[in-house]
Amino acid sequence: MARGLNGSANGSSQFHGNERGVEARRPGSESNLPSEVVDVLPAVVGLHTTIPEDRRSAQTLGSEREGHGIVIDDDGLVVTIGYLIMEASEIMVTDGEGRSVQATIIGYDYESGFGLVRSRRPFPVKPMPFGDSDSLVLRSEAYVAGVGGEKATLKVKVAGRREFAGYWEYLLDNAIFTVPAYPLWGGSALVGMDGTLLGVGSLLVQEALGPGAPAFPGNMYVPINRLKPVFEELVERGKLSTPARPWLGLYTVEHMGQLMVGGTSDGGPADRAGLKRGDILQALNGEVLDDVADFYRKLWASGPAGTAIMLRMERDNDAFEVTVRTGDRASYHKYGS
Repeated sequence: MARGLNGSANGSSQFHGNERGVEARRPGSESNLPSEVVDVLPAVVGLHTTIPEDRRSAQTLGSEREGHGIVIDDDGLVVTIGYLIMEASEIMVTDGEGRSVQATIIGYDYESGFGLVRSRRPFPVKPMPFGDSDSLVLRSEAYVAGVGGEKATLKVKVAGRREFAGYWEYLLDNAIFTVPAYPLWGGSALVGMDGTLLGVGSLLVQEALGPGAPAFPGNMYVPINRLKPVFEELVERGKLSTPARPWLGLYTVEHMGQLMVGGTSDGGPADRAGLKRGDILQALNGEVLDDVADFYRKLWASGPAGTAIMLRMERDNDAFEVTVRTGDRASYHKYGS
């Protein structure tokens, strides 16, 4: 899930921060980290998931996945990034002391990308409280933490707050971009100076500073404020009660000012409609498409999952129109044994 990105910022020199990789304890001294951060680091746990080979996501994301999660209550509830648990049949959670416990999926919000699991036995750690991710602005400082305590913690700066459009029909309007890059980003915790959870690690990006700036690797974090409005419903129901967004199973990329099909999900709506890699997307229901984000907004405004849409396409210099019956992304994937 390491993908490139264009965004905006003011050059690279002011964002170098600590490029040694970790915040370390100086021999014979107290920790370099704020005490509030040290107190919550044990809440960051490791995740290992197993996905049956016949599951659809195993083809693109693998059948064995490793990452992190964050304990957020006293009963073993862990928030992570959803692709780590997508279609998982087995989940193991391991704390910083090496204790491992099986876990089960509680909920998955495809729109934000957050996933929730619960360990069968709670860990004896202090849960990490939610913070206010809107408090992070350009050049704000924070810490990125993986399982392993201080040795797995990196001080970072915010390189930008901006929209992120992922080619897999995913859109965040206020994503958090941090530098330097944390090498094990999936499900890692973005921790504020006050020890609160501000975001969950999603991607490694090669252009964290944005368009017009030098390429500089960093990470994209999903803001925790994006989870708050749906949190209770995810815990109680496992999914949202609002109608599912229409989904095409279409991988869309921008190339030389055009929207192109980069691929399709096997057996998904776009695949069944005959769309092919290299096709050019021009319009949806007669409305011209400007960019990937515009495409998604027009798609999601067309109605709930199951709505039929008309796409105007170009293939080998020939224009054509195709009707696609959209689907529900959640029903495309299978969970459980």
